[in-house]
Amino acid sequence: MPHHLKLFSGIERQLRKFPNKDRERVVEAMRSLATDPRQPGTTHLSENLYRFRVGNYRIIYAILDAGLVVLICKVARRTETTYKDIKALLKRARDMNLNSRGHS
Repeated sequence: MPHHLKLFSGIERQLRKFPNKDRERVVEAMRSLATDPRQPGTTHLSENLYRFRVGNYRIIYAILDAGLVVLICKVARRTETTYKDIKALLKRARDMNLNSRGHS
């Protein structure tokens, strides 16, 4: 069963800054994660956080199986700081997961 795709605030704004060709590839990859969030090429980072590589970009996302949601937490070019805020992303994903359970 496909998952719903949700984005942290600011993701769409980030994507608009990407070159068109890169943005198209990243958006297509994000859509594919809704169909198969644990597809080959994904890397498990921590708890329910995963990473998917699209060229020089990384999509960091949480899988919230209880609500069948793939939550896109961050999309960025790979740099030394790409994974620096991983704990904050995990906390934010957990908070969103708890909030979505309360509203089911």
